[in-house]
Amino acid sequence: MNEVTVTDMTPSMNPFAMTTDFVAEVDPTAAPGGAGWWFGFCRSRILVTVTKDGELETLGIPRVERLEALGIQTVRSQYLGTLSNIPCHGAELSQELEIPVGLALRPLRDLYGQLDDTLFALAGRATQLVEWDRTHQYCGCCATPMEQSRQERVKRCPKCGLRQYPRLSPAVIMLVYRDSEVLLARAPRFRAGMYSVLAGFVEPGESLEETVIREVREEVGVEIENIQYFGSQPWPFPNSLMIGFTARYASGDIVIDPTEIESAAWFTRDSLPPVPGKLSIARKLIDAFVNPGNEAQE
Repeated sequence: MNEVTVTDMTPSMNPFAMTTDFVAEVDPTAAPGGAGWWFGFCRSRILVTVTKDGELETLGIPRVERLEALGIQTVRSQYLGTLSNIPCHGAELSQELEIPVGLALRPLRDLYGQLDDTLFALAGRATQLVEWDRTHQYCGCCATPMEQSRQERVKRCPKCGLRQYPRLSPAVIMLVYRDSEVLLARAPRFRAGMYSVLAGFVEPGESLEETVIREVREEVGVEIENIQYFGSQPWPFPNSLMIGFTARYASGDIVIDPTEIESAAWFTRDSLPPVPGKLSIARKLIDAFVNPGNEAQE
């Protein structure tokens, strides 16, 4: 078995890390009174407050007792817990929503660095729970309307007893290196010119290490060794947990899977193509390879 070493991803390295001031709760009847944070979503877009000072735009999360006070109708909501004893809620919004002045719908991914870090992390949690709530209204076995527990985050069918927990999809993401070179690939969905490390979802019955080996072999046709754990990151687009690894090249020539990858190549530290932004663990992996002292690249 390969020796595993751990690179600690501290909260500052993880944009979706939860502050210790947040307490996860389920029962909305136990929520403290008063205005709370409301994370309202219209699919992948989140409701934000917009304050303008000339060309400067400041974004925030609505803090009210109910979104209806702002003229926003909710379809359904989830109680998230408390942040410094302030209640936090996630809500599904209608797709035909008319947005009042002073509010806007923005893609959550675009708000990294524009929202307060703690609120951004909570928004990542909220969007996954709102989507789970939206897509699990009925039992997947007998189509009976589901009932949500107030003791834990689960829905239960009152007819057949099926239990549905929030979905979490584990995925591995790995940086493959060869001496001073790193293997990067480009998928068709990437922005123009961008390359990244390899990644893929864990299949039933696989260990994480087996997934790393399989995905590298399938996507670029090479064999790897010395698989080492790097860190993890929740990735709410829509519901992944990214588990990062590094691995050393062992053998083989690059042969891409054209259904997944359109290009792959070895790059040196000083000749990297455009890579993902700082929000992602992919960038953390690349930065750690380029600068072993973990100093991030601009």
